[in-house]
This record gives sequence, C-alpha cells and structure tokens, in this order.
Amino acid sequence: MMTSHGTGGSKPIDDLDQAVIDGQSGYSKPFLNLYDLTVYRGTAPLLWRCPPAVSRKLYDTEVGARHMDIGVGSGYLLHHARFPVPDPRITLVDLNPNSLAHTADRLRRYEVSTVRANVLEPLPVPERSHDSVGMSYLLHCVPGSLREKGIALAHAGAVVRPGGVVFGTTVLTGGVPVTRSARRALRTLNKRGAFHNEDDHLDDLRAQLDEHFDRFDLTVRGCVGIFRAWTPA
Repeated sequence: MMTSHGTGGSKPIDDLDQAVIDGQSGYSKPFLNLYDLTVYRGTAPLLWRCPPAVSRKLYDTEVGARHMDIGVGSGYLLHHARFPVPDPRITLVDLNPNSLAHTADRLRRYEVSTVRANVLEPLPVPERSHDSVGMSYLLHCVPGSLREKGIALAHAGAVVRPGGVVFGTTVLTGGVPVTRSARRALRTLNKRGAFHNEDDHLDDLRAQLDEHFDRFDLTVRGCVGIFRAWTPA
C-alpha cells in the first residue's frame, strides 16, 4: 500500500537552490535500473572501499518497525533489510520523484508512504513518529559543508521517537583514507554537481553528530563515514 504526502510547510520545490536540484537530478528512471550495480557493486566497493555488506549489516541491525529512509536511491538496502516485524511501516523521503516511485514499487509488499521534501528543511511529518531513520549515501550529495548541511541530521532526529536511532553512511574527503582513483572520481562528481563533499571532513561529521544527538557511534570503512546516533530516551 502506498500513500503520498506533499511538502507541508517546507520551502516550495520550485524555489529550491540550483545546487540542491543538481545533487539529485541524475536519478533518472534508466539510471535507477542500474543503480544497484553502479553503486553497490561499483563505486562503493571499488572506489570508496566500502563493500555493500557493510551497509546491509547497518540496516539489518538498526531498522525499526516504523522506519523512514531519506535519500532512497533505488531502495536496494530497504529491499534486502531484515525488519524486526513482518509488517513494517516505511516512509520514503526524497526530492526526486523518480526515486520515490521506483522504491515504493520495489517495496510494495510493505505499507509504504512517500514524501517529496528537501532534507535541508524541516520534514513535513509528525515529530517523534518513527523508530529509525536511514540516510544512506545522502549527505555527500547535499550542497554545503557538513557544518551547514548537518542540519539534515537534526531534521532526521526530530522525527525519531525518544531513544530512536538515525543511521547512515556518507563519502568523506578529509580525515579518511582516499585512494588516488577515488580522489579523481570525487573531483569529477563534484565538478558535475552530483556530489558536494569537497570539504567533508570526518571531524566535522563527528561534531555535527555530537551537536544534534544524545550519543552516537562513528566508524570509517575506506573513505566512508558510518554513523549511528540516538535521541534522548
């Protein structure tokens, strides 16, 4: 079952900054059909040095019965996730309607709702309404430094119940080992506007997690920051 929601009191979609639009514009229907292969069998393990098993384990251990995913991609991780209940309620949040439609269809065996929204604005869903929020490979696509786009973590935390978890991954360029081939790819992706992580440092991610959450865990695999953060119980 799928229901859709608008953007509520968030900034109108038509008024978004061009950099925000560019960061998600590449998710066309043809690309989404190749997304799993391109990202989870391609760039993630080969360039970022973070195999798909790392992300899948993160979802298996952290998804709740009422889960929200922000920046849904193709829905690969949700499709493979082991939910703690047979009938989870899933909210999909993304700026790109293609990603929302593709992922909602892929997860049609579950109760799914979709929300088209900008993560840099407060999310148009009730506060404390979810057990968990996933943000997989999202922040490096969002414009601005981590000191600026870290507000996305706060917006995610606002919709999690007390003691709930926000978790995810992001490709970093500072404070982590970046191979020569990865550095070349990152320069290209940033130049195209697909990525916005030229100044994304591990220390800044740690500082944002510390600012917005009661406690957190941050690890690194390759040049990927892997985080779990909990709201006060």
